[in-house]
Amino acid sequence: MLAYAKITGSPLAPNLKGKVIFRDLPGGVEVCAEVTGLPEFKKKTSDTPQIGPHGFHLHIIGKCEISDPENPFTSAGEHYNPTNQPHGNHAGDFPVLFSNNGYSRICFYTNKFSVFDIIGKAVIIHSGPDDYQSQPAGNSGKRIGCGVIKILSD
Repeated sequence: MLAYAKITGSPLAPNLKGKVIFRDLPGGVEVCAEVTGLPEFKKKTSDTPQIGPHGFHLHIIGKCEISDPENPFTSAGEHYNPTNQPHGNHAGDFPVLFSNNGYSRICFYTNKFSVFDIIGKAVIIHSGPDDYQSQPAGNSGKRIGCGVIKILSD
C-alpha cells in the first residue's frame, strides 16, 4: 500500500511545502520526505529558541487547521503513540529534517506501523530539533508544517 501527505506551511513558515510518501515493505514501512521552504538554522539565544534541525513526527489527528497563527496545527493532537512508549520511542517519532538552503530530503525505514495504520493521521514539521527525551513530545518547538496522510494506491 502507498500513502502520501502534502505538506503546507503555517504563517510561521509560509513558503514551506513538500510531500511525504509512505510505502509498505516486508516487515515495515519506508518513509520518504522532500520539503522546500524550511527555515535556516539559527542558534538558541537567551531571547529566542533554536531554529532547526526540524522535528518531524506523526500526530494522531488528521487536521491541519490554523486556529492560532502563533501556535498553528494544534488540531493535529499529540504524537502517534499506539503502544504508550516514552518519547523517543513513539511510533510517530521520526528523524529530524536538516535545512540545506531551505531544502530537505530524507528516507528511512520503520517497523512501528503499517501504512494502513496511519491513514488519516497528520505529519507535522516543527521549528526546532526534537531532543528525543523531553516528555511528552521532545521540546521541538512550534508546528510550522502539516499534511494529512491519504491513500495513494493499494
